[in-house]
Amino acid sequence: MSRRTCGQAVVKVTLLLIAVLCWATARAAPETLEHFLTKVTASEIVPGADRFGPLRADPPVAPAYRGEELVGYAYLNSQLVDADGYSGKPIQIVVGLDTAGTIVGLKLVAHSEPIVLIGIPEKRVVDYLASFIGYNPLRAAAEGKGPPHADIVSGATVTVLVMGESVTRSAVRVARALRLGAAASGSVAASAARALDPKAGSILDWKALLDEGAVRHMHLTVGEVNKAFVDSGNEVAASRPEAGAPGDAFIDLYVALVSQPAIGRSLLGDEEFANVERMLAPGQQAVLVAGDGSYSFKGSAYVRGGIFDRIELVQGAETIRFRDRQHRRMGTLHAAGAPEVREIGVFAIPAGDEFDPVAPWRLQLLVQRATGALQKVFVSFSLDYRLPERYTKEVAPPAQAAPSGPPASAAAAAAAPVAASGAGAPADELADLEAAPMWQRIWLGKSFALGVLALMLGVLTLIFFFQDILVRHEKLFNVVRMTFLVFTLLWLGWVAQAQLSVVNVLTFANALRGGFRWSSFLIDPLIFVLWCSVAAALLFWGRGPFCGWLCPFGALQEISNAIAKRLRVPQLKIPWAVHERLWPIKYIIFLGLFGVSLGSLAYAEVLSEIEPFKTAIVLHFMREWWFVAFALMLLGAGLFVERFFCRYLCPLGAALAIPGRLRMFDWLKRYRECGNPCMRCFKECPVEAIHPEGHINPNECISCLHCQVLYHHDHKCPVRVQRRLKREKRAAMAPGAARTVAPAAAAASVDAG
Repeated sequence: MSRRTCGQAVVKVTLLLIAVLCWATARAAPETLEHFLTKVTASEIVPGADRFGPLRADPPVAPAYRGEELVGYAYLNSQLVDADGYSGKPIQIVVGLDTAGTIVGLKLVAHSEPIVLIGIPEKRVVDYLASFIGYNPLRAAAEGKGPPHADIVSGATVTVLVMGESVTRSAVRVARALRLGAAASGSVAASAARALDPKAGSILDWKALLDEGAVRHMHLTVGEVNKAFVDSGNEVAASRPEAGAPGDAFIDLYVALVSQPAIGRSLLGDEEFANVERMLAPGQQAVLVAGDGSYSFKGSAYVRGGIFDRIELVQGAETIRFRDRQHRRMGTLHAAGAPEVREIGVFAIPAGDEFDPVAPWRLQLLVQRATGALQKVFVSFSLDYRLPERYTKEVAPPAQAAPSGPPASAAAAAAAPVAASGAGAPADELADLEAAPMWQRIWLGKSFALGVLALMLGVLTLIFFFQDILVRHEKLFNVVRMTFLVFTLLWLGWVAQAQLSVVNVLTFANALRGGFRWSSFLIDPLIFVLWCSVAAALLFWGRGPFCGWLCPFGALQEISNAIAKRLRVPQLKIPWAVHERLWPIKYIIFLGLFGVSLGSLAYAEVLSEIEPFKTAIVLHFMREWWFVAFALMLLGAGLFVERFFCRYLCPLGAALAIPGRLRMFDWLKRYRECGNPCMRCFKECPVEAIHPEGHINPNECISCLHCQVLYHHDHKCPVRVQRRLKREKRAAMAPGAARTVAPAAAAASVDAG
């Protein structure tokens, strides 16, 4: 069997094994309490218990017994409340309550949070959760106390906030449904005497709204924030004060309940208020949050994770966190005399969350300060709100009823506000539910970066389409290539952090199996555009344009190797017999990751750390020492064997090589003499993608175009040298030509291999 046939066989076998794995892999086990109870013991969830009793359906809990004595209950947080984290998938925690409704045990049993899987030690998250043991949310709310204070895990802010919130809110649901302890007296947040009056009030100006308390305002100065960090006791945070004078404004924060029509129309205007009304289901409430100053209450975490991590609404035992799908951005405040502020948003209270618009609530602002590359310290400030009484009306005390259960799935919960608001609405009105979808607003915010990326892709396209012209000028081509690689590393990698990963491939394949949503992939514009360009390039050139030009880690390898060559670091030529047995390793790695992802995407993401991309590019080597050591080891190998990781270990390169065989054109030119007798390209190919017999292996080629420089070089390629000598000889023999001819031997000095 020839080497070419052998390589084709490897790819075909890989495709066949992937198909078999897709067919053979069963769907993941249902994420229910019954499933996860097999992973815990009764005593670690409810101390003193020795067994679980039969599962109850409403609410879905498992009684815990000590002998025949009922000592508590176990439940799964995601079956009662929305527990989706940064990954968009539920964070699964089995929680234990005693018979008084106190949290007595917790165990994190499953999650897909990438920052915890491969960045933050899970023990730190578990320690955070341990602070909730001994907390009774209903009793604390009745006493006017909030959740226990716990140090937020920096680097995983969204993740731990969702965890803590889901634990306390689900505990409230279970305690009320089972009437445990303080739950027997009913909802702490409920108001038995008054309710929202949609007909009350009139259009008011800004000053009147502030004076009556329909709009609440908090002014924080730089000095107050700096003092809060000093009081936190963290010396590093205290030593890094905010810039500006102590009296300068840090943030002016405003809140209002805009689902009350008079307040909503005053602040938003009739047209925008009508849009907000269509956004809400019957009985659903919405609050306006506006801010001005140096600090953003929105932050940027919601762009990737969909969760606003700097604000939360707290009412009694309920903590409500907002997601991008519940957010509507506003341009200006409509009320006469209102100030110009840089951020305005209307946030819908998530469907299914318990919120009484008449009862007091507060908006908590989380302020963060970096104390290291991945370390942050947080302090919080509260803005209290109570709807003025004139916007309420007296009602009869409501009958106590068990709270309604959660939606059948997280997807149903996410869709509930939109589905309800669209009932009976014309198609053109549904189009106005959002002035622009979240992904469109993110794209607008990334317009400059997208413009730079478009310019890069345009330049690269011109390089490939006109490569025959460019490669004829060796020095110019080398400058262009090295400049492009430096820009890829510095801007595309370390600044824009647009490093593609095999995780993207696995996530896309997993999404195709169920729950595919374009919006999930459009949320990161640079990554999306890069993948589109890679898909197009695969049809024209294969994987080379990305691997050889647009991969920041590949650029880092090539640049570091170029420096090593300048420093005369010896370069190792891997014997061909060894090389052709090493390059299939990356296909085996990809196949393994793909197979694992079919059963557990979370575990596949952990194993994908064989890619050093996150360490070297995204996190700038600011990680645990073992991640850094692994990345440096690969780069060190690349100093002696150019692009060592690309050649033998990169699963992303393998993933791109498989569809890359479908390319429509063969752009790289070869002579009949390539491989027999000439071996120059074979010897000089940076990744040994050229076989000894002369043909180029498209699966391994990174399209560096070095072979094309040689192909057109009149002094390096033996075929071109012979043609040049013949031209010169004919010119010298022509009538009237000069008879003085340089010695042929000197002109023909060339290494033909």
